[in-house]
Amino acid sequence: MGSTGRRRRRLVALLGATALAVAAGGALAVPAGAVATASAAVDFATHCVPPPIAGLPAIDGTTTAQITVDNATPKVGDTVTVTYAVVKPAASNPTDLALPADIMTPSGKVTLGGAQTGDITVAGPKKNDPVPGKGAFPGFEMTGTFTVTAPGTITLSPSDYNIHTSYILELDTPCTVITPPAPVSETITATDGTQTNTRAITLGSASGAPGANVTVNGANFTAGATVTLAGRSGATQTADTATVTADSQGAFSGTLAVSDKTTTGVVAYEGSAWSDTKGAGPAAYVVIDDTPIPDNSQKLTTTVNAGLLSMTQAGDAVKLKAVDFGTGGPSKGDLQTVTVKDFRGGPAGWSLTGKVTDFTGPGAKIDAGKLSWTPACTTKAGSPSTCQAGSPGVVGGTGATLASAPAGTVTGGEFTVNSELSLDVPAFTPPGSYSGVLTLTLT
Repeated sequence: MGSTGRRRRRLVALLGATALAVAAGGALAVPAGAVATASAAVDFATHCVPPPIAGLPAIDGTTTAQITVDNATPKVGDTVTVTYAVVKPAASNPTDLALPADIMTPSGKVTLGGAQTGDITVAGPKKNDPVPGKGAFPGFEMTGTFTVTAPGTITLSPSDYNIHTSYILELDTPCTVITPPAPVSETITATDGTQTNTRAITLGSASGAPGANVTVNGANFTAGATVTLAGRSGATQTADTATVTADSQGAFSGTLAVSDKTTTGVVAYEGSAWSDTKGAGPAAYVVIDDTPIPDNSQKLTTTVNAGLLSMTQAGDAVKLKAVDFGTGGPSKGDLQTVTVKDFRGGPAGWSLTGKVTDFTGPGAKIDAGKLSWTPACTTKAGSPSTCQAGSPGVVGGTGATLASAPAGTVTGGEFTVNSELSLDVPAFTPPGSYSGVLTLTLT
C-alpha cells in the first residue's frame, strides 16, 4: 500500500490504543466541596470495549467514583446539579507517543434509587491536558441535572460512561458497570415543597423539680393522631415519655413527668420516632436539682464555660518537590500541620475543608484539579469526639474535606490534621516557579 497507507494504519492503531487507555483508566471521582454531604468514593467493576478498528480486546477493570450534588436537601420541584468526575485513572497511555490536548469528550449516567428512580445523563467538555508517552491519564468531569419529583431519601450511584475521542477519527470507548447498580456514592433527602411543618408546642413552665409534671400544649398536629411527648438531653431523647391524642383541630394538652436531671428540652412528635417533618420543639426545660443538703454539709457549685471552635497551623508555606521539564509527574510535599480545638461543648460536630487556586507561573498555569491530597487525622487522648480523615483525592477549586468530627451527645476535643500533597505537573509545563493558594475553612 505504500508509506501513506502504512502511516495511516499506524495512526489508527494508536488512536484505538488511546481510546482503550481512557476506558481502562476510568477512575471516577468528584471533589467533595462545600458539600459537606455524605458523599463517598466507591469502587465498582467495569467492562470497557475499545473501538473495533483498534483490534484490541476488551478490558475489565475497577473504577473508583464519587458523586456530589449542589443541594443535599432539595424540595420537590427543585433542580439538582450532579457532578461525576475522573480524578485518578487506573491506567495510563499504553504507547510511547504523546497524545495531544483537548481530544476527549466524556459522557455517562448516574443512577437514582430510593424515593426516585431513573438515570441522569451527564457530560463533560472536550478538554484534556496533553498525555506524554506512557504517562498517567488526566482526569475529567461530567455534570448533569435532574428535577426532584418525590420526597424522601434519594440515592445516587455512578453508572456507565463513554469516552469519545476526536483524533484522526471519531471513536467511542464505552465502559459499563459489570454488576449494576454500582455502590451508592451520594444520598440526598428531599422534602415535599408543598407542605410546611407548622406543628408547635408550648410548655406550662420552663423548669421544675425532678419528677414534676410539665404541661405541654400542641397545635397544628394531624387530627386524631397519637402524639409522643418526650424529654431531650441535647440531641438525645431521655426515658421520660408520655402520649396524648390530638383533637379534631390537631390540638392537644398533656402532661409529662420529667425526672432526668440532664434534660434540656421537651419535644412532641407523631409516629414511632422523632422527625423534623412530624415533630415540634424542642422547647427549653431545665430540671432543678432540689436534693436536700445533709446536716453539717455545704453544697458546692461551679460553672463550666463554653469555649470556641478554632484552628491553628504550623506554618503558611509548603515547598513541593521539583519536577523536570519533559517528564513532569507528581510534585510532592506535606501540608503544614493543622491543630483543631473544639471547646464549645454540646452536640455539634465540625468539618475542615480546603480548596486551591490554579498554580500560576511564567506565562502558564497548572490547573487546580491537578492537586491531590491524602489526609490523616489523630485525636488527642481524652477527647469526647473522634476525628475522621477526609477521603484521598483531588482538592481542586471546588474543594474537598480534609477532616471532620461527627455530631453526638457530647462532642469536643483536640485534633491534629496532616496530609500528603501531590501536584500532577504536565510533562511540558514551561520551566519556572509555580504557586497556588490552598485555603482551609473550619465550620
